Amino acid sequence: MASISIIGTGNMGSAIARLALAAGSDVQVVARDGAKAEGVDPAATAATFGDALTGDVVVLALPYPALDDVVATYGEQLTGKVVVDITNPLDFATFDDLVVPADSSAAAGLADRLPGAKVVKAFNTNFAATLATGTVGGLPTTVLVAGDDADAKAALAATLDGSGVRVVDAGSLRRARELEAVGFLQLTLAAGEKTGWDAGLALV
Repeated sequence: MASISIIGTGNMGSAIARLALAAGSDVQVVARDGAKAEGVDPAATAATFGDALTGDVVVLALPYPALDDVVATYGEQLTGKVVVDITNPLDFATFDDLVVPADSSAAAGLADRLPGAKVVKAFNTNFAATLATGTVGGLPTTVLVAGDDADAKAALAATLDGSGVRVVDAGSLRRARELEAVGFLQLTLAAGEKTGWDAGLALV
C-alpha cells in the first residue's frame, strides 16, 4: 500500500488527504499548530508537527515561508523520502512577484537544502476546490508533477491512483519554475476576481 504523510491541515492539505484516502493509500496528517489535527478523517492517522513521519511520500501542504521550519525540524528524517513541494512563492506584500530567483524555483531551493530527499513539485497549479471535486470545467482535475527522479514521481502518482484526478509528468525539476509561474497567474486571476477559486487549467 502506498503511504503518504501530509504536513498541513488547511484546505489544500485536507483535499490532498481525501484524495489519497480515496486511492486507498495509508495517510498520516501532521498539524503544525502544536495540537493534534482536528477534523481529520478517521481513516487517516493524526500527528503533531515534530512527530515521526510514517509516509514514504511527504507532502508539504504549507505556505512557502513555512519550509524553513520543515527543513529545521525534519531535515535528516526526509533523507530518502519523496518530498512534494506545493508552494507558490509569492510576494504577498505586493502580490505582484515571485520571491525566488528568476532562474530557479521554490522546489529547486528546497532540493538544495534537502540533498538526501527526492524533491518534486506538484499541486501548486491546483486550487483546493478542484482537488475536492476532482473536476475542472467538466474535465478531470490534472495534477502536474515536475522532478528529476522518475521513481519519485511514480511514487506520488501511486498515492493518488484511483482517486479520480489525473497525474501528468511535467518534466524535470527545472519545470518547477514554469509551474510556479502558472500557479502565480492563477492566484492573481482569482484574487482579482477574474476567475473563481474553483477554476483552473485543464489538459484536453
